[in-house]
Amino acid sequence: MAPGSPHRCAAEPRQKQSSGLDSFTAPCHARGVADPAESRAGVPADVLAGVLADLTAECAELDALIAPLDPAGWQQPTPAEGWTIATQIAHLAWTDDIAALAATDPDAFIAELTAVLERGEVDTYVDAAATQWQRRPDLLATWRQGRAALAKALTDLPTGIKIPWFGPPMSATSMATARLMETWAHGQDVADALGAHRPPTDRLKHVAHLGVRTRDFAFRTRGLEPPAEPFRVELTAPSGASWTWGPEDAAQRLTGPAHDFCLLVTQRRHPDDLALVATGPDVERWLGIAQAFAGPPGEGRAPGRFP
Repeated sequence: MAPGSPHRCAAEPRQKQSSGLDSFTAPCHARGVADPAESRAGVPADVLAGVLADLTAECAELDALIAPLDPAGWQQPTPAEGWTIATQIAHLAWTDDIAALAATDPDAFIAELTAVLERGEVDTYVDAAATQWQRRPDLLATWRQGRAALAKALTDLPTGIKIPWFGPPMSATSMATARLMETWAHGQDVADALGAHRPPTDRLKHVAHLGVRTRDFAFRTRGLEPPAEPFRVELTAPSGASWTWGPEDAAQRLTGPAHDFCLLVTQRRHPDDLALVATGPDVERWLGIAQAFAGPPGEGRAPGRFP
């Protein structure tokens, strides 16, 4: 947290590994659910194509980090407790695979989710999948094939149709954005494990947008009432552009580098280690609990771990 923002929120994230997936809900999403708003206006094809292009680029950057690794390199621990580099990639590969299933065969996805609920495996399902998939000898090839299959599935999805998911159904564009956010966040864990620096790009706008949009969720998932008034968020993009959300005259504001904000909302850095300036008590509180990923609160990172 930058000077001018000295106080931390009293509410801290609970110590729990975050999968980055929505918390489970009853599988009541009908096959081929159409979203009325999208049916009227639709999401322009070039918007989805743009997100998918950025997702492809994000995956390629991470791929370049891990492709040269030998078997011992894949087993290096990452900042996520208990997760090696192999676990991180296995999680991405499995999530891409099941997202493609949800997009192409909603009935099969709902059947899988129903079986998980009936077996009482809600709390262990995602981590167990990552543990199982990390043992695959062809893990890198599996991830490459799976992310390509997901991109095709999202491209082929008819306009206005939402994909059943572990929480609320998602549009193709929303799913692609969520996958980009997760790829970038887990890629940060891999980069940290390898001591590698990833120059930030303007692809981070997708992550920042999710971080802003999930403000109220971050409060509610911790049993807190979201602030009644909107925030003004002003971020400086890696390119130097200005990205803004919220009314210009908002009393409570958050300003700083977009890269730092994305590290904050994916909980890859502690607020004290970021150059973000908060104005207002509710924004101060948000700094301590922000999360762009769905599901329960993550454990975050200890202050000073990454100077």
